[in-house]
Amino acid sequence: MQKQFDLTGKVAVVTGGNGGLGLGIAMGLAGAGANIVVAARSVEKTAQALEDIRALGVEAHGITVDVTLEPAVQRMVTSTIDHMGRLDILVNNSGIAVRAMPQDLTAAQWDAVVDVNLRATFLASREAYPHMVKAGGGKIINVGSMYSLFGSDWGAPYAASKGGVVQLTKSLAVAWAKDNIQVNSILPGWFVTDLTRGIPEGDPERHDNISRRIPTGRWGEASELGGAAVFLASQASNYVTGSVLAVDGGYSAT
Repeated sequence: MQKQFDLTGKVAVVTGGNGGLGLGIAMGLAGAGANIVVAARSVEKTAQALEDIRALGVEAHGITVDVTLEPAVQRMVTSTIDHMGRLDILVNNSGIAVRAMPQDLTAAQWDAVVDVNLRATFLASREAYPHMVKAGGGKIINVGSMYSLFGSDWGAPYAASKGGVVQLTKSLAVAWAKDNIQVNSILPGWFVTDLTRGIPEGDPERHDNISRRIPTGRWGEASELGGAAVFLASQASNYVTGSVLAVDGGYSAT
């Protein structure tokens, strides 16, 4: 059974893998033996992330990329093949949000969020596809959100794009099942990251309201996404495709 979760020798690309939930996923995959490609925009953050990943005894490579640009995504994939020799696992984690009520959003803000969260997921998956087919199969993990399920008054483009990620996941799963490529989605709940760390002091009422709704009574740590990612990246999930896995302490069940 332990062998089913072993990722030794596999190569995983994690977009936005230099911090927050992306780094938590990258560290989890590395802990299971996978070699990691961190694809992100910040060179400084990526350098630190690579140190942390290599400390687990695996190979790690950094690629600077804007995932909204088609040629850049193409280079990300070809660079992975050139440096690592293969691409077995793709984690589409890059994401942004704009806090504004729908009536106050500009078209440019809408496009920016949808391009990073949804369009980039499609682009990276499409570019990875032929390499996975050539290798005889692969795993794609798309990171959605609890707002893939719920509406958001302050984040309509974020919720819409993350809902789209779930539908894209299902569509790719159906299209590529014959190629032995499993495509699944993780929906993180409320996690402690650099983006949320200031909420307890900056908006204590909101923090308390969120915490009361989480059945486990606490927010998640980024490292707690690693187990879900390892499962969906490993042979243990070979008969799992088109699925949506909430990792939220029970938040979406209430």
